[in-house]
Amino acid sequence: MRTEADYLAEGPRVGIRNFTLEDGEEFTALAAASRALHGPWLFPPTDPEAYAAYADRLRTDPARHGFLVCERGDGRIAGFININNVVEGAFLSGALGYGAFAPAAGRGLMSEGLGLVVRHAFTTLGLHRLEANIQPANEASLNLVRRAGFRLEGYSPDFLFLDGAWRDHERWAITKEMTERGAVRRAGAPA
Repeated sequence: MRTEADYLAEGPRVGIRNFTLEDGEEFTALAAASRALHGPWLFPPTDPEAYAAYADRLRTDPARHGFLVCERGDGRIAGFININNVVEGAFLSGALGYGAFAPAAGRGLMSEGLGLVVRHAFTTLGLHRLEANIQPANEASLNLVRRAGFRLEGYSPDFLFLDGAWRDHERWAITKEMTERGAVRRAGAPA
């Protein structure tokens, strides 16, 4: 079992930490048990080989940062939040991908975890902007970014090829300045 010392940041109920190969069994079991919750929005790895490749990319690719959202106390994985396609230079931006696992869904743990990841991105990682691209019918995901203070910036037809078809997405974003102005609620604060 992981300890709270492993966390990069902590809120009242969750901490965020990096992926490890040792998380594979728990992660893949949760991903397999959460297929109905995730489909047709995302497809996290559900077998050990796919998880190992996924975790390795998150650990070694400088354009990716992966975080497990874990319940404090027992360390159980509640979900994951990744920052992908990180661009440095004048852009300092990344694209979010995330998912809750069924045992944690609807309990506010991902809201707290997203607040921690946003703060980590804008401080430790030095990013300026995070973007989340969400299919319009994915109400749970839309509600998550709204609660976190993201703003709707646009609509992208045929944006990503998922589940056998090109899918439209809404484009939501948050900047460091928005967090400094208080647009983002603090991790653990009531919604």
